[in-house]
Amino acid sequence: MRRMPEPADIGGGLWSVPVPIPHSPLGYTLVYALESPRGHVLVDAGWEHDDSWAVLRDGLATLGGDVKDVYGVVVTHFHPDHAGLAGRVREASGAWIAMHPADIAMVKGFHAHRGDTNGDRADFERDNLAKAGAGPEDMPPPGEQGRHPNAPAVPDRELVDGALADLPGRTLRAVHTPGHSPGHLCLHLEDGDRLFTGDHVLPEITPHIGLYPYDMPDVDPLGTYLESLRRIEEIGAAEALPAHRYRFDGPQHRAKAIADHHEERLAETLALISSDAATPTALWEITASLTWRRTWAEMDRWSRRMAAGEAAAHVRHLEYRGQVHLLPGLPMRYLHA
Repeated sequence: MRRMPEPADIGGGLWSVPVPIPHSPLGYTLVYALESPRGHVLVDAGWEHDDSWAVLRDGLATLGGDVKDVYGVVVTHFHPDHAGLAGRVREASGAWIAMHPADIAMVKGFHAHRGDTNGDRADFERDNLAKAGAGPEDMPPPGEQGRHPNAPAVPDRELVDGALADLPGRTLRAVHTPGHSPGHLCLHLEDGDRLFTGDHVLPEITPHIGLYPYDMPDVDPLGTYLESLRRIEEIGAAEALPAHRYRFDGPQHRAKAIADHHEERLAETLALISSDAATPTALWEITASLTWRRTWAEMDRWSRRMAAGEAAAHVRHLEYRGQVHLLPGLPMRYLHA
């Protein structure tokens, strides 16, 4: 587990408050607080948990603020380590919550399906794994509960590409950067030339870009993400303020390095796909053969499912490039074009 830094005044009317993510190797989310005449505006809020709430509340107090005086929360995307505490902040302060409309739709969808049973979710996961070609050893065992996505508070404001967040006296512009999520936002603090990158551009690690369900039609999340990375290169901000790890200079250079990494990953994926019509390659076989931080044998079932989502996103992008094609029928099997 990475050691969590202390809350800090990082200059230019900006604070950083690390908020822990329970039981996660990421360790914490960096929540940023921007000063304004009406109160602080937060970029992200952290994971919904009593311990995380105490750290956020006490971290703001350490720096001279009060969670009760927060004016607004801009959420970079709907994932629980970013959006989870936004609702509790709103309850404590009356703050508004803003998010891109595409991710607001995701949040509303989670709330609409709150009544789904764990059995329903487990059956969905088994069906999805079977489509990928997973064997019995990778299926959820009888009685295992499916994983329901957390449902953060529904935002009350939409923030679209190019719009300015409600940050009195400052210029905080939304940059729509889909890929990691449909409505992921980066935020350009133009009066300080700082770019809040959420999970879009991170130091050292690359964000999860997955396709789930693995056969979801008519979307190319990796292609969308690569296009979004080019937007970061075009902005050319001086400093990146990501949601994980640490701040760094020149986000455009890191964006280029991540794009290069995915090109290497696409080449590795393509090399695993058969060109012999008699022996097409199943998605699960591709996933198991790719290089991961841990060996396939070391991965638990949940990690394998996530890996398959990443592999599916790369194969889908190869389809869009015309380099592979999906054969009819199940499980999902591919041939080199």
